Amino acid sequence: MFKIYQKYLIKKFLGKFSKITLIFFSISIILGMLDEINFFKDMDISFYYPYFLTLLNVPITLFEIFPFIFLLTTQFLFFDIFKNDELSLLKTNGLSNLKIIKIFFSLAILIGIINIVIYYNIASTLKFHYSNIKNNLSNDNKYLAVANNSGLWIKDEIENRKIIIKAEKIKNQFLLEVVINEFDSNFDLIRTIKSKRIDINKFDWIIYNPSISIDNITKNDYGKINYLTSFNSQKINSLFSNVSTLSLNKLFNVKKDYEKLGYSSDEIKLHLLKLGTTPIFYGLITLFSAIVMFSFPKNMSLLFYAIIGILISVIIYYMNYMFISLGISGRIPISFSIFFPFFLISILSIIGLININEK
Repeated sequence: MFKIYQKYLIKKFLGKFSKITLIFFSISIILGMLDEINFFKDMDISFYYPYFLTLLNVPITLFEIFPFIFLLTTQFLFFDIFKNDELSLLKTNGLSNLKIIKIFFSLAILIGIINIVIYYNIASTLKFHYSNIKNNLSNDNKYLAVANNSGLWIKDEIENRKIIIKAEKIKNQFLLEVVINEFDSNFDLIRTIKSKRIDINKFDWIIYNPSISIDNITKNDYGKINYLTSFNSQKINSLFSNVSTLSLNKLFNVKKDYEKLGYSSDEIKLHLLKLGTTPIFYGLITLFSAIVMFSFPKNMSLLFYAIIGILISVIIYYMNYMFISLGISGRIPISFSIFFPFFLISILSIIGLININEK
């Protein structure tokens, strides 16, 4: 059972966390609506689409900014404690600064576990539907690329020709063991092209040693031919980069499909590692924020703490962004790109904890 002071501190933390989350949710709704209205301004669609899509997209947006919500929650919570002189009262009842921080640290980790197990799966599913609906409403709905356990499938449309492409593997800028089926506007087969290797570095693909079948007549006397499409290697990579639309179960399944296809699963691995360490990250952010609050005079204004919180949030955001980018590009190991920022925050927190109980 929780003690009275634990219930009190947990209630205060959850109350502050809920209020700040609601503020960021409202801001995300407003900014999201403006963005969607601008996107659909030249389309003849129902008026509710921008608002509906905003509601689908906001949960995953909120998930991305949760670390900064924890940071600000901790700062504003300690501001209230300092302002009302509750710290002295808590110490009179035998509570040290470390015990108070430990409660908030543990609570942040618990909320993080709930976020990953429940909230993220719901938010990513909503994001998937958001992306699917928006793609169907945009001009790109005739293009599609999907990776599954049977290989890479691409749907394209060029000059009234509908094209279905299937490749067993993708390696760097090459598709391997490829079959291309061309259809007319009535979906009658025009020709089939087979090749063991295709260079997709540009939109104008280079097909090596193709075998072309037209009306059951096959010719193999081609060295190489050019083939214009709507895809190149960069565009295909970008289609597979939106990992936020995948729930935990789908992430593991897609990772297996990518590895079977020969496509790099580094981004999936990094995202899974990021999700797995999210509860600890929430805890470290809460711990670091508490130490920052104890490092300044307790009579500072709320505006001062808000500015400090924003500055710290910006620094942490760009630090994470830099290391994750280096991890995705392969310049540093994936695990290092996630754990090194953790290490820096932990070291700073440990230094701050050494004398914090004396404050």
